[in-house]
Amino acid sequence: MALSWYPGHMHKASKEVIKTLKVTQAVIEVLDARIPHASSNPHFANLCASHPKIRILNKADLAEPRVTQDWARYFNKQAGSICLINGYESPIDAEQLILAARKLFQANDIPIRERQQLLIGGIPNVGKSTLLNTLCSRKLAKTGNEPAVTKAQQRVKLDDHWALIDTPGLMWPKLEDQIGAYRLAATGTIRNTAVESEDIAWFLAEELLQHYRHRLEQRFSIPDDANDAESIMEAIARARACVKSGGHIDWHKASEALLNEFRSGKLGRFSLERPPAETAADNQIETDSEIS
Repeated sequence: MALSWYPGHMHKASKEVIKTLKVTQAVIEVLDARIPHASSNPHFANLCASHPKIRILNKADLAEPRVTQDWARYFNKQAGSICLINGYESPIDAEQLILAARKLFQANDIPIRERQQLLIGGIPNVGKSTLLNTLCSRKLAKTGNEPAVTKAQQRVKLDDHWALIDTPGLMWPKLEDQIGAYRLAATGTIRNTAVESEDIAWFLAEELLQHYRHRLEQRFSIPDDANDAESIMEAIARARACVKSGGHIDWHKASEALLNEFRSGKLGRFSLERPPAETAADNQIETDSEIS
């Protein structure tokens, strides 16, 4: 099943971003630390191509720390780019963000005026609204477990000199990278009503089986001979009592169990993507053997 999700309000939001960029000195892109590549919106990148960028690897407490550091180094090497890491254990504050913006401006010969404006964007459900509330130490943006909670731009002050323009979560009209699309769905970016949970869960089971089998064995008592998505999902169903009368597997319930435990962090910390590297060996996803 080809995945795609582009609600109507996102088209309007894209037009508003174009207008706002004309009076904005730099942009902030919030990424999911578990899937930095898949959660980077190519449409947003095109709109902001001429602006220096602060990338924030968000939800870092759900990703492998070493892999997240690799991504940070990768983004920091790019021209006109600074990368910050944000998570529940070590949240970014407004002072850190402003310091990063000042460094970015200085590196790109952008004059620091009395009043500066930054635009912050990201895909739906990447945690941008929660991050914004943390930066401002008060609840300014609505948050929720479902994507696309924010529907319109809002302007908030970081201090007397720096302001943020918060934009709605933006997707792009066509998800050509379907592996990336399935990773987006697995982390909860695409609404549950737009995708089949069984389809996404089986994809995730294959990903975890390939790179994190030991985690699955610990959490769900996966048998030694389980070597495909179906056997993994059957083991999860039995571990979570997702079995109907007559011994029939409730695949939907088992799928929801896997997705919920993955998204909430109950399964542990996972990085489903690694930054580009010069050698194939360096570019592999971190596995259980590397982290044990």
